[in-house]
Amino acid sequence: MGLIQLGHGSGGRMMHQLVREYFAPAFGMASLNDSAIVASLPAGRIALTTDSYVISPIFFPGGDIGLLSVCGTVNDLAVSGARPLYLTAGFIIEEGFPLADLQKILESMSAAACRIGVQVIAGDTKVVDRGKADRIFINTAGVGVVEDGVDISPVNIRPGDKVILSGPVGRHGISVMAERNGITFDPPVLSDVCPLNALTARMLAATKKIRVMRDPTRGGLATTLKELANDSGCCITITEELVEVPRGVRGACDLLGLDPLYIANEGLLVAVVDPDDAGMLVREMRKDETGRTAAVIGEVAETPAKTVLLKTGIGGIRIVDMLSGDQLPRIC
Repeated sequence: MGLIQLGHGSGGRMMHQLVREYFAPAFGMASLNDSAIVASLPAGRIALTTDSYVISPIFFPGGDIGLLSVCGTVNDLAVSGARPLYLTAGFIIEEGFPLADLQKILESMSAAACRIGVQVIAGDTKVVDRGKADRIFINTAGVGVVEDGVDISPVNIRPGDKVILSGPVGRHGISVMAERNGITFDPPVLSDVCPLNALTARMLAATKKIRVMRDPTRGGLATTLKELANDSGCCITITEELVEVPRGVRGACDLLGLDPLYIANEGLLVAVVDPDDAGMLVREMRKDETGRTAAVIGEVAETPAKTVLLKTGIGGIRIVDMLSGDQLPRIC
């Protein structure tokens, strides 16, 4: 079995062979350079994002670090209202990492990029000593274009706006936690990692009255809503029974004493929208696979300022605050 050696990051013959035989073919290029020139960009404002992926384990039910790195970067662009176009990818690989696993990761990235319609146009590879990293880390950057008329920002949130959630919460975090700890569920909980750009494009085609969109990853839905409340100065109230929690996620949370509202997601978005367009927008979202169970889960009020409230299933109301610690480190 072939393994990554320090020489694969030296800049010499071994590194060039690695790029030529693994990276360049995966991304459909004659060679993979650490910079790229594009002829032109479509009209509109340019959106940029960067992210790093250190998830453990690197293979988990429903995905892997390669799929996650592409989808995570694309989703950061998509929820900003941008159409993703280009990605770069940098790899920090530990000495001794199996080349077969690297091949699986690259194939996963390539398939995801092809499905989404983005190009990986530049990359970089570094190799560190055995024991100086944890198998493989991936850093990405993404470029997209925001069309005229799209204005996505929490400062746009107004009292009376509706809060829409695209699907069930908690699947990514529970999937990774289970794999990491050797826990099995019946039925198994699969990560929701997937691209959201098709869904956001459908939403923006239906209406431009979308105040803000976010993908609630680390810290989950609760932390994302608290960020939006802080940034807008408004109160966001959601109804517990309207937030879809899969049975496996609910069972795991009950067993481990976790709150599904704080569990990470990787294929989910929350949007705050004009109340007049909320019903229509939910119907449009349900036409897309990633939004098939989309629903209005709450609304915005003026007071109490910078607060998130949860209407519980037993008729009470509790304050939802930001995640203070880390329920599960290295989730993405």
